[in-house]
Amino acid sequence: MAKRESKGPKPGEFAGKIVDIDVSNELSESFLEYAYSVIYSRALPDARDGLKPVQRRILHQMSEMGLRPERGHVKSARVVGEVMGKLHPHGDGAIYDALVRMAQPFSMRLPQIDGHGNFGSLDAGPAAMRYTEARLAPAAQMMVDEVDEDTVDFGANYDGQILEPSVLPAAFPNLLVNGATGIAVGMATNMAPHNLAEVISAAIHLIENPNATVKQLMKHIPGPDFPTGGSLIGKEGLLEAYQSGKGAFKVRAKSEIGKVSARKQGITITELPFNIGPEKIVERISDLVKGKKIQGISDIIDLTDGQNGTKVVIEVKNGFEPEKVLENLYRLSPIEDAFSINAVALVGGKPRTLGLKELLQVFIDHRIDVVTRRSKFRKAKASDRLNLVDGLLKAILDIDKVVKIVRGSEDAASAKAALIKAFKLTDEQATHILDMPLRRLTKMSKVELETEQKSLKSEISNLTALLKSDEALRKKVSEELKEVSAKFATPRRTVIL
Repeated sequence: MAKRESKGPKPGEFAGKIVDIDVSNELSESFLEYAYSVIYSRALPDARDGLKPVQRRILHQMSEMGLRPERGHVKSARVVGEVMGKLHPHGDGAIYDALVRMAQPFSMRLPQIDGHGNFGSLDAGPAAMRYTEARLAPAAQMMVDEVDEDTVDFGANYDGQILEPSVLPAAFPNLLVNGATGIAVGMATNMAPHNLAEVISAAIHLIENPNATVKQLMKHIPGPDFPTGGSLIGKEGLLEAYQSGKGAFKVRAKSEIGKVSARKQGITITELPFNIGPEKIVERISDLVKGKKIQGISDIIDLTDGQNGTKVVIEVKNGFEPEKVLENLYRLSPIEDAFSINAVALVGGKPRTLGLKELLQVFIDHRIDVVTRRSKFRKAKASDRLNLVDGLLKAILDIDKVVKIVRGSEDAASAKAALIKAFKLTDEQATHILDMPLRRLTKMSKVELETEQKSLKSEISNLTALLKSDEALRKKVSEELKEVSAKFATPRRTVIL
């Protein structure tokens, strides 16, 4: 047993009273509270938009700041300050690290931050936030668009002063496209990035065929597609990962055997396994040569640069076969690396291990909900505008009478009542007419208003038909996914052996 002084009185207690507690219970409760906080507020992504809270807050706050792709870059420190001050009550280092990763083309298959400056490499960290600049990438715009159309729920920020989205609309399956890594308390997640076109193709197939199997979906998604390329080995591990959410396979560097100098044969490595930098490769191979664990290598040169990409040249001694040397390198060095998938994400606020079909289904359900809520919002907005247009059409038929009523009224309330009676208007219509400057009312064209009226009626009719049909909603989601694929799809980089 231990004793502690209470921080304040509880109902029926006096301040400063000593309370006896059980240490084991106190530790258990405190640890659980900490674990929940890490799992839900920091380490695990939401399966719907594929973002951790810090990533979501960065994208939302940058959108609120107007840092769109067509606008100029601003200092990363300014973004970090805004996010930390308004949404994310943690250190600036955690926020900047997340921002940097979303800008790195070797970390994200579809980068969401357009960075300007030194955002690091596989072997070196980024410059300080006061030196780098950032704005939203075009792909990120697809994540935050429509957030202001009541498409997602909002909740209070950490101090209850402003609202933040609990999830982003996410126009594409971001969790599968960009993957995720995170270490929580008692659990972790590690998800591989995939090709956008393949993921969208699989999502559309699942929308059209809800009973599709994992093997059928793998015809669209044959395997991960890493931003650094390489070759993937081990389809059995892939199938297991896509079925159960857990599995492992190997990723091998892309290499070419040929002449590296006038007299010597060698191996040129142009692509490396995911998250493996050339400096690490050079260091490991050098250690193997010094330790005499591998023979036949006379020199290793790192020619990697920002313009030409990865290039590591390994000179092979005369009398040794480059193929045999390469096989030994695959076995002993990180040019062949294991990748383990552990697909843990939040679904309905709870951590779950998800297979490929479940991951796609959670996203599809989210998008159907987003499109439904967006359509209801747009229908209500169009209906409100149509109501005002109908009132204006009644008023401009006899503007002189409107002016006479307004001039002859003692106050706004009596003028509104007189307009409602004379033109059979609703309260909203009369208020709108009274709030408009007279010059705008007189310049309005009946033809323009009738055209707008017709357009609004058509829009409302289309939205009503969409909301009444589950099939139409699913078709709409498919069409929008195809548009995203057409705009952002890139060729596959990782070869599957």
